[in-house]
Amino acid sequence: MHNLTEFPGNATSNKSLSIIIKVCAVIPFFCVFLYCVVVMLHIFASQRQYLDSTRYILFASMLINDTLQLFSSVLLFLLAMGRVKFAFIYCVPLLFLSTATFQNTPLILATMSLECYVAIFYPLQRPAAWRSDRIWVIVLSLWLISCISPVVIYSIGMSKPAGMDVLSTPMLCKSTVINTSQIQALFQISVYILFFAVVAAIILFTYVRILLEARKLRQDKVSVSKAMHTVLLHGFQLLLCILAFTHPITESLIVLNANWLPEDIAFFNYFCFILMPRILSPLIYGFRDQNLRGSIRKTIFYCSNKVKPDKRGKLRDNLSAS
Repeated sequence: MHNLTEFPGNATSNKSLSIIIKVCAVIPFFCVFLYCVVVMLHIFASQRQYLDSTRYILFASMLINDTLQLFSSVLLFLLAMGRVKFAFIYCVPLLFLSTATFQNTPLILATMSLECYVAIFYPLQRPAAWRSDRIWVIVLSLWLISCISPVVIYSIGMSKPAGMDVLSTPMLCKSTVINTSQIQALFQISVYILFFAVVAAIILFTYVRILLEARKLRQDKVSVSKAMHTVLLHGFQLLLCILAFTHPITESLIVLNANWLPEDIAFFNYFCFILMPRILSPLIYGFRDQNLRGSIRKTIFYCSNKVKPDKRGKLRDNLSAS
């Protein structure tokens, strides 16, 4: 006698339930992240003291970059879960945005570490490019570097499948559709290794230099200690980014020790090693900062106190009308 789980209808319902659980696990975390980002960007835009600080401008650019990265990542995830198909020409910009923002994060972390180095060693006479009114040049340069790599990756060896119209043929939007050759995969891996190796070297260099400077200085050790901890935090953020490359190891371990479906393994890797690190990295940095943490608390309390009187006023008007 066949088990009930073997019937197609029951298998379909189990698959639908699995998709619902996965979506419900992803969306709340993304919404919380988005709320925190909106609050922090509102603080940066409304308070001049943050706009005059190079460090906070770089952090704001990282928030915008990670928000775009998570938005494109979550959107690709939802499209994959729903098996939504659309034309190839609409898929490429979404994958391009996801790749460019993914590569831009370590570059911003390296720039923030160098900013700590400049703040310690050149406190009075900063180079012109590191001033708050010129830092946008560096930010735009990082975006340009991050966008060049996907253009090259998608141009090398990309071939259109036979019989496919890029304007009308529906298809699943996955990176494997564009990255079809071994040359593309090799070039992409090489670029990732180069990016993260350079960033790791910069973070290590800035930490060692600040550590040596801390031993020399007898005064202002507090600011030097804060800079050391900040650079260490950037190293931790880089480590969170590198977790995205551990999926071959985790896939092998899961296959050997558990009987999971391929889509469940892919979701586990996405949730634990791509989504959560991207959500935690900027939030840890933002809530760690004492000034920003105080501004966030004031903003949230102000908004909550502003909403409560409005509700009381509406209730009072309803009672008087009745």
